[in-house]
Amino acid sequence: MRNILLVEDDPNDIELTIKALSDFNIANEIVIVRDGAEAIEYLLKRGNFAGRVAGNPAVILLDLKLPKVSGLEVLKQVRDDEQLRLIPVVILTSSREEKDLKEAYTLGTNAYVVKPVDFHQFAEAVKQVGAFWAIVNEPPPDLIPGNQTG
Repeated sequence: MRNILLVEDDPNDIELTIKALSDFNIANEIVIVRDGAEAIEYLLKRGNFAGRVAGNPAVILLDLKLPKVSGLEVLKQVRDDEQLRLIPVVILTSSREEKDLKEAYTLGTNAYVVKPVDFHQFAEAVKQVGAFWAIVNEPPPDLIPGNQTG
């Protein structure tokens, strides 16, 4: 079972996201990185993540407002990389700015979810996103572990 990569710097949102996924019995391992630079290192198996198990996450849950490297820049780098470009990326952000929404879709996000302020709404949104991308969605063949090239 492939993991879920959560790219989030807010400890409260990390906790709420993990709780929502576990409450829904989504058994995928959740890997947490707290800034955009760390996300890129994880995905490219560099730095602290050089020795991680090969394979791409089932989905990336990506905040936009991140330290070091923005979520939009992470998305751009994912879509520009042949080994990463097919990973589903769901923007999970508090930004309702039209320019962020447009740029995220232009860069190739699969979904854009605005974080609700209410915990129950937030938990429900995360459950739905997690269930779809980690359980229901059928990944492209080159994202299935063992079928990857390179």
